[in-house]
Amino acid sequence: MNNGSNRKNGNVRESFNSQWGFILACIGSAVGMGNIWMFSTRVSLYGGGAFLIPYIIFVVLIGATGVIGEMSLGRAARSGPIDAFGMICEKKGKRKLGEALGMIPVLGSLAMAIGYTVVMGWILKYAAGTFTGATLAPESVEDFGGRFGSMASAFGNNVWQVIALAACMAILMFGVGRGIEKANKILMPVFFVLFVILGIYVFFQPGAADGYHYIFRVDKTALMNPKTWIFALGQAFFSLSVAGNGTLIYGSYLSDEEDIPASAARVALFDTIAAMLAALVIIPAMATTGAQLNQGGPGLLFIYLPNLIKSMPGSTLIAMIFFVAVLFAGMTSLINLYEAPIATVQEKLHVGRKAACLIIAAIGVVVSLMIQGIVSGWMDLLSIYICPLGAGLAGIMFFWIAGKKYVEVQVNKGRKNKFTELYFPICKYIYVPVCILVLILGIALGGIG
Repeated sequence: MNNGSNRKNGNVRESFNSQWGFILACIGSAVGMGNIWMFSTRVSLYGGGAFLIPYIIFVVLIGATGVIGEMSLGRAARSGPIDAFGMICEKKGKRKLGEALGMIPVLGSLAMAIGYTVVMGWILKYAAGTFTGATLAPESVEDFGGRFGSMASAFGNNVWQVIALAACMAILMFGVGRGIEKANKILMPVFFVLFVILGIYVFFQPGAADGYHYIFRVDKTALMNPKTWIFALGQAFFSLSVAGNGTLIYGSYLSDEEDIPASAARVALFDTIAAMLAALVIIPAMATTGAQLNQGGPGLLFIYLPNLIKSMPGSTLIAMIFFVAVLFAGMTSLINLYEAPIATVQEKLHVGRKAACLIIAAIGVVVSLMIQGIVSGWMDLLSIYICPLGAGLAGIMFFWIAGKKYVEVQVNKGRKNKFTELYFPICKYIYVPVCILVLILGIALGGIG
């Protein structure tokens, strides 16, 4: 990549040092808790392969539309959502309105990062506890539940939460190439390797075959159930991190030589592989004990899986591998979520990167400590309203306001062959309405992400 070509207002803007550095960073932003504690549960609840079919359809749709669009818009603006939306609306003489709307995904990213900080504190405590013995110490599922309830209460995990945030900010202070890119080049490959190891281990456990059958069966009744399609849409939408913030800001660090559609395809592929790896570990592991996987969310990760792992041969090592892998996946997502507000502070307050990190870290520490007891409701509010709204706004800006000619120029930069002519109409008339549909369905059903 040519860093010198990535300029804004005559100044060299930070950029990724390599194509795979950028791709791994985007994969890191996409691979998170939804791949681990939600995907497996939904595969189990909605008919295995009957869920996978619509999920893959929606991954292809969103990866080939929204992900490409947000990366391209970020690269075109060489800035975050505020300036990007302002730039698009300036064509209509409404720059201030565009900048005001751009605040929505930025504040949404900060709020989501703050909520995620609480979760990362839990994960860090459990990961460390696998080495001290504390994680697997409880004697029953009720004891695991009681300990998690205590940790997830108001001010129940202060120290580990602050450490998780400090580790994230330490990486971000090094910048895009030396911080975000290097961290993802280490954390993402290790995550995949660790989950492959777990998958191989589970494969050789008695009863695991029932789990594989459960994953790949196609329940025709489930396939015809609208809820299967709705929750597959929600899973794909939120997993690919289209929200008008993180993917857009990573795109702003790209050179014009980058083939964005090809990069987006790789991101969607590896995000799906990560989700499948998690399912191929968790569902067969549950099958080995005869347990049914009907619990999702934090309860699965911090109560039911530790209780299951404790009963398995080599439980201490398995717990170490599992929670370290989860920690790495979570950290890469946290880095992405904090990057948009940090970049915005840099641009708007004209301060250095370290100062911007310290400002956002101060906000993150205070607010994350205050919301520990209500983090579930906090995250639900954001995923139902703010994330699909941010994605929809970015889509409207790029595909409805900027117009076809502008979109095609930006998407085709760095490509040898022109991207499909169908791209623009599909994005304008299918992807943008899908964002609105996700918002409506989330409100109606209390969240589908």
